[in-house]
Amino acid sequence: MEATTARGTGSSRRAVVAGTVGNFIEWYEFGVYGFFATIIATNFFSPDGSAGLESLVKTYASFALAFFFRPIGAALFGRVGDRIGRKPTLVLVLLLMTGATFLIGVLPTYATVGAAAPWLLTLVRVLQGLSAGGEFGGAVSVMTEFAPTGRRGLYGSWQSFTVALGLLAGAGLAAILGAVLSADQLTAWGWRIPFLLALPLGLVALWLRLRLEETPSFRRAVAVTGEAPARPGAWQTTRAIAVGAARLMGWSAAGYTFLVVMPAYLQSSLGASFQQALVATVVANAGFAATILPAGLLSDRIGRRPVMLTGTVLIVVLALPLLGVLQDKSSGPLLQGLAVLVAGGAVGLIAGPGPAMLSEMFPTGVRYTGLGLAYSLSNAIFSGSAGLIITALIAETSDVDIPAYYVMATCVVSAIALATLRGDDHRRPLGESA
Repeated sequence: MEATTARGTGSSRRAVVAGTVGNFIEWYEFGVYGFFATIIATNFFSPDGSAGLESLVKTYASFALAFFFRPIGAALFGRVGDRIGRKPTLVLVLLLMTGATFLIGVLPTYATVGAAAPWLLTLVRVLQGLSAGGEFGGAVSVMTEFAPTGRRGLYGSWQSFTVALGLLAGAGLAAILGAVLSADQLTAWGWRIPFLLALPLGLVALWLRLRLEETPSFRRAVAVTGEAPARPGAWQTTRAIAVGAARLMGWSAAGYTFLVVMPAYLQSSLGASFQQALVATVVANAGFAATILPAGLLSDRIGRRPVMLTGTVLIVVLALPLLGVLQDKSSGPLLQGLAVLVAGGAVGLIAGPGPAMLSEMFPTGVRYTGLGLAYSLSNAIFSGSAGLIITALIAETSDVDIPAYYVMATCVVSAIALATLRGDDHRRPLGESA
């Protein structure tokens, strides 16, 4: 019995590591793209080498396009993962993600190949979107299906925690490069370094995933039927996907607004320097990271609903005041740092229980597809478009409060959807919640 328990614990830990490592690479890259948005705008979307609002909007349009390919990737790879297994699908997704990220680091710029440059970048972003769409559903399925009884919230929260780690790693590297390189060096070639590093990171992730076992839930389902697990009706699955996307809407919008779009917003709208903007983003991501695992653990004890509702309500109440602190130049760095720390922490309260909450909404036969689609649809609409919507609206209205209005509106909808969660979903076996 002890040996069996030890093997189970070892498998669970390997599942967390193998599941999160690809997610780390994905969000490291997406963070780097956001942090270097103004430099990418200069190199790929501006014939005259400037980084005005128009070229920045085009950069975010490419950013958003990759997100809109996430649902396609979630449906494609989710179907494969629900039929042949989580492990082989996650290996395929990782190879595509690593290759696409590395390619960004070697792409020619507008100055070299002219108008072909933005199209090449957009094509690679599409490949990244497809792979990212297949990553979340598989990674969360692996972590929650391997999780010990009563620990799905904690195990699933590692997915969100590696989002924070990936964004922090990207921001940290960007900050280091910004400190050691001149502005001209950073624009000319320094921005490529974070993307090139995806190759060695991907090789480590591949080794870890090749050692991963298939999940117990998938193995049991196949053992019962002798084939792929049974799938519920299309309407039931579609409804669950729509509800899941609504529950994540606030997380998607607030997370990207506070954690990724922040540097470009602070620079283009509030006149901050590149280094100041990155420091603020690092602090926000630190607050995000600090609350994720405790929130996941707490949701295993008191339920997903109260923890996630607390996060959404806090964002609705605090978004405008916190943004006002950033806009007030007399606030001082300490108070401004506290503002972004609190903003990130509130997002972490939603992100911690979020993966487990989604996993509990779908049975084994559609879990990879269902939770992947719910997450990717929410991200496509409310994360990928965040930079584009906020930047375009500020350019049109000159209202620098747009980011607060955006996250408040989405969190109100999420709060309504989260209120429909059953209080005992966290105690039910996987496959019995809806």
